[in-house]
Amino acid sequence: MEGLCLANDQPKVSIDQDVSVPKPAWYVIHARSQCEAKVELALQRKGLEVFLPRITVRSRRQDRRLFLQVPLFTSYLFVRTVLEPWAYYGIIKLPWVVGLLGRNGSLGTVPPEQVDSIKAIVASDRPYDPWAYLGQGRQVRIMEGPLAGTVGLILERREKKRRLVVAVELFQRSVAVELEDEAVEIWS
Repeated sequence: MEGLCLANDQPKVSIDQDVSVPKPAWYVIHARSQCEAKVELALQRKGLEVFLPRITVRSRRQDRRLFLQVPLFTSYLFVRTVLEPWAYYGIIKLPWVVGLLGRNGSLGTVPPEQVDSIKAIVASDRPYDPWAYLGQGRQVRIMEGPLAGTVGLILERREKKRRLVVAVELFQRSVAVELEDEAVEIWS
């Protein structure tokens, strides 16, 4: 499997030992433009959990009308793994990968709530769109409906319709979904 760390490759630790087992985390991969699907397929073949959120858009061709699935966040996708050195090099050595995102010389992780929220939005039947990054604001959590458990920022309220924006701070991208009458609560 080209040296990637898989769930079955983790060392076995007995319960009575005082040893911490690293937990998998979500990382953001920066891929070359229009190569996101190739990276997704290559990592899935290695047995890694990969999430490439997609959105359906209308083709720009004039001669025919097609609907295409394109990445929601152009050039970015998520991978969940324990990032041991051999796993890191297995990812960045792929020909379409530019690198893994981080700050101040260290790799950054994405909170699982953000990834779960984006997954819920993509899986819902509600229309969603890429949105300008919002850095500040009080976060809320959806209490009921198809987006229950989704965490984000409430934006603009018009005639009982609101938008929930889920922002990924690490690469400063957001996605917005329209809400109807879902109950929300302040989430910290």
